[in-house]
Amino acid sequence: MGFMKEFKEFALKGSVVDMAIGVIIGAAFKDIVTSFTDNFITPLIASIGGTDIAGSIRLPWVDYTGLTLEEIQSLSLNYGAFISAIINFLIMAIILFVMLKGINALKSGVGKIGKKGKKEEPAPAPEPSDEVKLLTEIKDLLKAQKK
Repeated sequence: MGFMKEFKEFALKGSVVDMAIGVIIGAAFKDIVTSFTDNFITPLIASIGGTDIAGSIRLPWVDYTGLTLEEIQSLSLNYGAFISAIINFLIMAIILFVMLKGINALKSGVGKIGKKGKKEEPAPAPEPSDEVKLLTEIKDLLKAQKK
């Protein structure tokens, strides 16, 4: 019974649920970035460079005669798909970096900016208690007597 209780506490922690939501949104976001790369970036690179990055290299020791296009692609080195994956990764990394910088700026800015949009000034140091004032005076008097 203790195992189930521990598992329930673990599974329903806010961080685990937040991570699950992040994974789901990340998977959907990956599809958007892949579509962006395949439909915008790849044709742009092809039009600027004059070459298609969706190419492949046929291996010289493989006999490709009589094979379908899919079979040829499965027996070739498809460098275009690899380049597209690298571009997808770079786009995702840049977007996540910018998002995290924005989130961190918001987090650090929340404590500095008050409701009226002005920067909050640090709270003044609390005034010492009567006992501390008295002890400070005694200390100063003792120092003055030693001199």
